[in-house]
Amino acid sequence: PQAVMAIERLKAMGIQVSMLTGDNPQTANAVAQKLGIEQVHAQMLPGQKQEIVEQYKAQGQQVAMAGDGINDAPALAAAHVGIAMGTGTDVAIETAPITLMRNDLHVLSKAIMLARQTHRTIKQNLFWAFIYNLLAIPLAAGVLFPLTGWLLSPMVAGGAMAFSSISVVLNSLRLKRAKL
Repeated sequence: PQAVMAIERLKAMGIQVSMLTGDNPQTANAVAQKLGIEQVHAQMLPGQKQEIVEQYKAQGQQVAMAGDGINDAPALAAAHVGIAMGTGTDVAIETAPITLMRNDLHVLSKAIMLARQTHRTIKQNLFWAFIYNLLAIPLAAGVLFPLTGWLLSPMVAGGAMAFSSISVVLNSLRLKRAKL
């Protein structure tokens, strides 16, 4: 029942959603229409699902595959990110690097949002760490000493380094309060 809202949320995040299913085309199209999915591949064998994933990848797309069955395992392995549903088969769970513990597609969009926020936080942390290193290390080494006679005390440099580490940790801790 929550699938319609979950698909809408994925689309709102800019994610193109496709359905790869072993079901017959009539059933697949009926379900896809209710869910708002435009791209439907029906009567797919496991190898065919994998081929579709490989085609998307060849087009330069980042591919995440969510599945729960034995027949999804090859496509889960071929995707950039394979996501198994927690109620799925052991083969799907073993194949996919990510397993959602609930059979709720909203968890999928939340996982993607958390991954995006984590990636953004990593970039911020790297930016500030590089800025610190670009500025503080040359100052501590005495680059300005010949021009100004000014030398950064090693204690101040050590304190600044500690502050840099603390700021990275505090920035990362913001992920605990992420609104998903």
